[in-house]
Amino acid sequence: MPNPSRLRAVALTATAIALSALLAGCGGGSQEDDENLTGQKLDWKGCPSPSEAEGGGAAPSPLPDGGKWQCATMRAPLDWDDPEGDTIGLALIRAEASGAADRRIGSLVFNFGGPGGSGVTTLPAFGQDYAKLRTRYDLVSFDPRGVGRSDPVECLDDKQLDAYFQQDATPDDRAERTEFVHNTEKFNAACEKNSKKILPQVRTTDAARDMDLMRQVLGDEKLHYFGISYGTELGGVYAHLFPRHVGRAVFDAVVDPTQTAEQSSLGQAKGFQLALDNFAEDCVSKTEDCPIGDTAKDVKARIARLLKDLDREPIPGVFPRELTETAATGGIAQALYSKDFWEYLTEVLEQAYDGDGRVLMVLSDALNGRNEDGQYSNITAANVAINCADDKPRYDSAYVEGRLPEFRDASPLFGDYLAWSMLSCTDWPVAGAADHPDVSAPGAPPILVIGNTGDPATPYEGAGRMVDALGKGVGVELTYKGQGHGAYDSKNRCVQDAVHGYLLDGRVPAAKTVCS
Repeated sequence: MPNPSRLRAVALTATAIALSALLAGCGGGSQEDDENLTGQKLDWKGCPSPSEAEGGGAAPSPLPDGGKWQCATMRAPLDWDDPEGDTIGLALIRAEASGAADRRIGSLVFNFGGPGGSGVTTLPAFGQDYAKLRTRYDLVSFDPRGVGRSDPVECLDDKQLDAYFQQDATPDDRAERTEFVHNTEKFNAACEKNSKKILPQVRTTDAARDMDLMRQVLGDEKLHYFGISYGTELGGVYAHLFPRHVGRAVFDAVVDPTQTAEQSSLGQAKGFQLALDNFAEDCVSKTEDCPIGDTAKDVKARIARLLKDLDREPIPGVFPRELTETAATGGIAQALYSKDFWEYLTEVLEQAYDGDGRVLMVLSDALNGRNEDGQYSNITAANVAINCADDKPRYDSAYVEGRLPEFRDASPLFGDYLAWSMLSCTDWPVAGAADHPDVSAPGAPPILVIGNTGDPATPYEGAGRMVDALGKGVGVELTYKGQGHGAYDSKNRCVQDAVHGYLLDGRVPAAKTVCS
């Protein structure tokens, strides 16, 4: 069962994989050795196929205008408290600016979320969506430390992960709870055994320091930045550490920086329940009959019955695995990331009601980073490692059991799933850094902070709290009245105009702007 922040971790890449199924990497290169890491020269070359830890697949295709993706490896200190010690390689990818050289602003660095998502695979998958930004920026992303090709955290192997994700992650009795705790301990022990050296070095503060080194190596005076989901937390931590180095920055699908892991998990339970409510209302509001229920209440009741039935008796999924209650819950959550997926969720629920769980399991696999060849990226391992290194609180079974009523009240469907996930860090070998990140950034320039009122994974209220936490005169809030995780990729004209106006021309939108 994923970490409490896991549901917000997987957004664009996994959703694209799932859509592909429904409808039917870098690091190469080197740099000159240089004792002063800020002076290293990146050796940009053509990109190889993504590694297994990045999710596998083909090398990135050229952009529609013929622009080529280039990859390189940047050296960074393994331990930022010992900058003269061992180094690690961080995988980078870029597409150079398409416009006139005299109009180029610099590099625009992306982090798409997670923690644990590979920027090296995600940026080219959605590069065309940022074509307008590329007119004045080199588009750049990276695999953060512990992710993909950047010294990836390794825990269980593919076969073991198949078994791990087949477990009952919403235990109903003592025997199931004992097994769940045992499996969590086994997962964490495997992480320590296979990745002991990197585990203490994957905190968000370490990744933020990596980004400031990246800024210097790329030759930029300021870090121009686009953070999505967990990328907003990373951006906020960067702004706190390096307020004078912040350039033009956008935070979209904003993580609430004021919450503990428990509060974040409870907030997600409410957020995904809201998305499910909206999905059900949308289905029954169509002019044609909703095939999965006559009323919104009926739609949700049938889903609840399906999950209860699967808890007793799973149905065939992706052979030889079965669709369990846990897998179905994860698959439903994955489909709620985007309103574009709602019609497909209707179809896959119909299939599951008829005893066919294959496509719903494909969605669950996407959430967990599993490709059609049965290989897992390291997104789950990295996600747990980064969150547990960041988050100080540790919870035990008795505590979770005591919190179940509030989680169930927040979401009858997702409450148990997210409450039990709080055990992920219980016996983690590295102490957590803090209750929540410090993103106060006095002296930083304006940062555009975009909240989506229907966001399931990073609830809307987090945007306002990020603005407050950044400090007076820094955060500029924009509200998008929409559905799904994030706002820019909804293609809403008002949102994109605001983002383009700021990143391309330096025009800060009025605070409290509302787009619908």
